[in-house]
This record gives sequence, structure tokens and C-alpha cells, in this order.
Amino acid sequence: MLTIGQLAAYAGVTVRAVRHYHQIGLLPEPERDPSGYRRYAATAAVSLIKIRTLADAGVPLSQISRMLEAEASAFAEAIRTIDNHLRDEIERLETSRRHIGQLTAGDSLALPPEVAAYLDRLRSIGASERMVEAERDGWILVAARWPDRIVEWMPGKVAQLDDPQVVRLYRVLSEIFDGDVEDDPRLAEAADIMACLAEQAHAAGEVILGEEADDDLPHDLIDALAVESDPRVERLRELMRERGWSGWNRMERLAEPPA
Repeated sequence: MLTIGQLAAYAGVTVRAVRHYHQIGLLPEPERDPSGYRRYAATAAVSLIKIRTLADAGVPLSQISRMLEAEASAFAEAIRTIDNHLRDEIERLETSRRHIGQLTAGDSLALPPEVAAYLDRLRSIGASERMVEAERDGWILVAARWPDRIVEWMPGKVAQLDDPQVVRLYRVLSEIFDGDVEDDPRLAEAADIMACLAEQAHAAGEVILGEEADDDLPHDLIDALAVESDPRVERLRELMRERGWSGWNRMERLAEPPA
């Protein structure tokens, strides 16, 4: 006959676990002997070892009692069901680990790797971290609205970074928005470059990002985000209107440039 401590040690569990199994009805609790101690028979050790084995394998405690009483075929089916559940849980956790790993770079939060690579290219051409962060937040809005189109659009966006005018634009905007000059004269240079790029795209018949999706909300949000991040964007938009173009990320030709 075994004491509770001896039983727990033999089965490889804690005394606390044995008492918990008593409380939930998983392991019968023996009567006390004349000296007031509970003594466990060999069958209790066998039962406890089975319980520990199933619990260590990931079987929920709520199912162990039923499995211990099941016939061989029912036991095997229960094991298959639990195994399928564990496989699904492992796949979910592995997916979560991949996502967590992607977040270490910061840019991957709510963004696919293609956009993160694009943001790295922006850094390589001289865009400031503030400029990159603004781009990242804008792409978060785009990716949330058109998650299936990002892979399609990114090669064109990356190719644009080979254009010296685009590189100059990002560098000028970085210098402007990293500074604190309210009416920076370089805003006019940025507007000139943007108007030139818009004219070239218009002449080539290029489709503006997301234009064919017939959905103004993401573009409106990106425009608003730009203004919220720096009020000087409003001045840049005024300069663009003076040059015959409206908008920030979706530039449209005005019927006639303002006088």
C-alpha cells in the first residue's frame, strides 16, 4: 500500500496533481486507514500512470475518464480525433510564429513582404525614416482594402524607384518633412516633380494605383493621413492645383489650372 506521496513519486506526478484528479473525479479517492492516512493500492498506481500518459500526450482531462473506459475501437477513434485537433493547433501556432517573426522588422506589421521590401528600397535611395513610415502607413490602408492586389502592384512601384525624378522627389520630401520650415521653398520643387511625373503617366496612359478598383475611400484616407501627419501637405496640394493637378496619391488633371 502506498501513501499519496509514494504514489505521486512512482507515477511521476505531483501530490497536488493527485489531489486535483481526486477533486474532478478522475482518480478514485481511497478510504482512510485507522491511522487517518489514505493508502493507495497497486491499481491506483496503474490508473495514475495511464492518466499521466494521456495528459502528457495532450489529451484534455475532461476526456481522459471516458477514454479509460472505452473499448479499443472507441479509444483509437478518440485518439485520432485528438491528434487531428493537435495537428490543427500546431499549424495555427506555426502560422502565428511566422507572423511574429515577420513583425521583428517593424515594417511587416499588417503588410505583406513585398511591401516591406519596397520600403527597404526607399531607404536605400535616401528616403528618411519619417518618409518611410508615412509610406508604410499608407500601404497599410491599401493592403487592408485590396489584399489580393498588392503582389500585382508592387513590381511597378519598385520599378518607379529607378527613375531619377522619383528618387529626387523622395529625397526632397524627406528633407522638407524632416525639417521645421513652415513654408519650405523646396515644396515648389516637389510640386514641379510631382506634376511632371503625373504628366508623364497621363501621356503614357498609365493607370494610377487602385484606380480601376472604383473605390475612393482608401485614396481619401491616404490623403487625410498625409495631412494629419504634416500640415505642410496642404500647401503641397495647393501648389499641385496651381500646376493643374488635384489630389495627393491619386492625382487627376484639373479642367483648367486655377488662375
